Amino acid sequence: MFSVYVLRSLKDQKFYIGQTNNLDERMRRHNEGRVPSTKGRRPFVLVWSEAFESRSQAVVRERELKSLKANKTFRELIQT
Repeated sequence: MFSVYVLRSLKDQKFYIGQTNNLDERMRRHNEGRVPSTKGRRPFVLVWSEAFESRSQAVVRERELKSLKANKTFRELIQT
């Protein structure tokens, strides 16, 4: 299984969207500062995730969410 996830930085309140096959480990890596793109924005909380059977499905959904990030639809999605 693969997950698409949305994190919110408690430091700057901004969102990070990603995909992984091990959500628990990926969250740990983000919060330990082992992900260069998010290292300076720790700590993070998981605000949304969705499971997929294949990485290709997850990548498509990740791109879709990233294109919606500034849109009201994105905020509505993560609040459900």
